[in-house]
Amino acid sequence: MTAPFLHLPPTDRLLSSRTGWTRAHWEATADRLLDALVPYATPGFAQYRLPGRASWSGVVSDGLEGYARSFLMASCRIAGARGEVAPELIERYARGLATGTDPASDEAWPRLTDCSQQMVEAASIAVGLHETRPWIWDRLDTKVQERVVDWFSGFVGGRTWDNNWRLFQVVSEQFLSSVGAPHSRSDIESGLDRIEDWYVGDGWYTDGDGRNFDYYIGWAMHLYPLLWSRMAGPDDDGGRTEIYRQRLSRFLEDYPHFFGSDGSPVHQGRSLTYRFAALAPVWMGALADCTPLAPGLTRRLASGTLRHFVERGVPDERGLLTLGWYETFLPSTQPYSGPASPYWASKGFLGLLIPADHPVWTERELPLPIEESDQYTALPAPGWLLHGTRHDGIVRLVNHGSDHNPPATADEASEAGEDDPHYAKLGYSTATAPESAPHAVARSVDNHLALLAPDGTPSRRRRIHPLRCEDRIASSWYAAELPGDKRAYRIESTSVLHGPWEIRVHRVEAPEGAVVREGGHAVAHGEQPCAASGPGWAMARTADGLTSAVVALYGWETEESPAAEQTEGGSGIARDVQSNAYGPHSAIPYLRGGRHPGGRSTHVSLVALSRDTVHPQALRTSVAVRADAESVVLTFLDGTTVEV
Repeated sequence: MTAPFLHLPPTDRLLSSRTGWTRAHWEATADRLLDALVPYATPGFAQYRLPGRASWSGVVSDGLEGYARSFLMASCRIAGARGEVAPELIERYARGLATGTDPASDEAWPRLTDCSQQMVEAASIAVGLHETRPWIWDRLDTKVQERVVDWFSGFVGGRTWDNNWRLFQVVSEQFLSSVGAPHSRSDIESGLDRIEDWYVGDGWYTDGDGRNFDYYIGWAMHLYPLLWSRMAGPDDDGGRTEIYRQRLSRFLEDYPHFFGSDGSPVHQGRSLTYRFAALAPVWMGALADCTPLAPGLTRRLASGTLRHFVERGVPDERGLLTLGWYETFLPSTQPYSGPASPYWASKGFLGLLIPADHPVWTERELPLPIEESDQYTALPAPGWLLHGTRHDGIVRLVNHGSDHNPPATADEASEAGEDDPHYAKLGYSTATAPESAPHAVARSVDNHLALLAPDGTPSRRRRIHPLRCEDRIASSWYAAELPGDKRAYRIESTSVLHGPWEIRVHRVEAPEGAVVREGGHAVAHGEQPCAASGPGWAMARTADGLTSAVVALYGWETEESPAAEQTEGGSGIARDVQSNAYGPHSAIPYLRGGRHPGGRSTHVSLVALSRDTVHPQALRTSVAVRADAESVVLTFLDGTTVEV
C-alpha cells in the first residue's frame, strides 16, 4: 500500500518492468516530503521543528537539522530541474539562510564549535549551496553571503570526532574555498589523508578506528570524498578523485547483494532511520561516472528501495519521515537522533542531480542479482557473508567481523566493549531486525550463541575476532564472560552456507554448570507469530509466511529444564512485544543445552529463514555431522562435504 497522501504518477511497466517507477515518481516523492515540512517551519524558515523525541543536542540544534537535511533534498530537486521548480521552494531555503545566519534573529543557528552537531548539518548546507549555486548562493545579498561565510568559518582550525565527521570539515571548508573565503587547506588535506588510514581494501573503509562496518561506508566514507571533488574540480583535487572513483567502483560491485528483491536493504548497523540514504553510493557511482552497474540496474535498485518504504507507510500520513524503520520505533535509534534526523534520507535523492536524459533514467530496468539466481558473496574486509535466495527474495548477512567497538587498549584486562544488537549478532537480513528494546537486549537471544550463568545471565558478544571469510565459509571468536567468574571463555563460531541454509559450528569453552543457548532470527509482525517446537528444533512463523527455525544437528543433548525455560528436546520460543522494528509481536526460536560438564564442547545447528514452508524434523536428517577433537565434517544430501 502506498504511503497515505503521496500522489504518484501512473507506473510505466515498459520502461521499468520491475518497479514501474520513473524519474517522475522520484520528483513527486521529493516534492511531497519537502511540502510536508512547511507547517513545522519557524517564521523565518531557518529551522524545521518537527514532532517527535528530541535529540541530546537540544531543540535548536534539532531545528537546524530539519533545515539542513531537507535542504540537501531540496538542492537535488532544484539543481536536477535546472531551477525549474516552484519558486517558493527556492525562496524558503534562501530565506532560511538569511535568518539562520543572523545573530540577532530568534532563529539563529548555533555557532560551529568543536565536535558539535552543527558540524554535521553544516556539511549538508555546504553541499546544497554548491549544487544550487546559480539559483541560491549567487542571488543572495552580499551581507547574507558574508554571514554564511562567517558561520562556516567556525570549522577553520576546529576539531571533529575522528571518524566520518572529518569529512564534514573537508566539504565545508572546500565550499569556503570555492566562494573565495578564508579556509584552511591543512584542514582539508589532513581530513582526506586521515581516511586513508581507514581504507581496508576491496572498496571498504572502516568508519574510524576499529571494525566499524555499516551503511556509513556508503553514505559517508564514499559519498563525501566525491562530493568534495565536485567542489574542488579536476585542477584542485591533487589526483585524489580518481582513487575515490576506483574505490567506489569496487565497492559497488558487491553492493547490490545487500538488497532483497522487495527492495529492502539488509537491516544492520546504526542510524537505520536514514532508510533510503543507503542508495547514496549507488547514485554517486552514476554521478561520478565510475559505477560498474548497468544504468538499468542502478535505477531498478534505487527505485525498488524507495518504493519498498513508500509501500510500507513511509512517509507517514503527515508526509513526515519518523524515527524508525517503517513506523516510529525508538529502540532502533540512537540518542543523537532527533525528529529531523531521518532526513539524511535526502542522500537517497542524489540521482535527481543526474540529467533526465541520462541512461539511468532512460534505459529499461534490469533485474537485481537475487532476481536471477541464488547469491553467495564473501566480503573478507568486513568479515561478512551475503546469502540471497531467489525463490523468496531474502538476503541474509552472516556477521563475523563488524562489532563497532574501538580498538582494545593494551591494558584492558577483559573484552571490554559494547554489544549493540545492530552489530553483535551472528546474522541479519532484509526481512528481519534484531531485538533492540533494552529488556530484549539484556536477554540477548536472537542470532547469538551464549553461555548462560546459573542465574540466566547470558554472555555477550562484544569484540568479534575474525578468523576466516572466503567462498561460503566465515568464522570468528569472542570471549564469553559470566558474572562472578574472572575467566573469559573462548567461543569460536563458523558459518557454512549450503543451499538456502546456514550451518553453524561452535567450539565452546565453558565452566561446569553453564548452559549453552543459540537463537535464530527474530521474526516480527502486527499479529503474534505462530510457533512450534520439538526434540532438537524450534520455529516461528509470521502471518505473512516468514519462518525462522533452528535445528540441532550435533552436541545439543540436554537435561530436563524448567518448563518456563524449555520445551521437550531443549528447544523453545522466546516471545516479546514492542522490541522489534518490523512489528509489535516478535518470536525467536532457540536451542538450549543441558548443564555443561566444563571444558570444551562442539555444537552444530542449522539456521533457516525462509518464506517457503520449513520442515524442521526433515532438516535434522539433511546434514550428517562427524566431529572429533580436531575438526567437524559436514556431509550434505547432495554429496557435498565441508570440513570445519
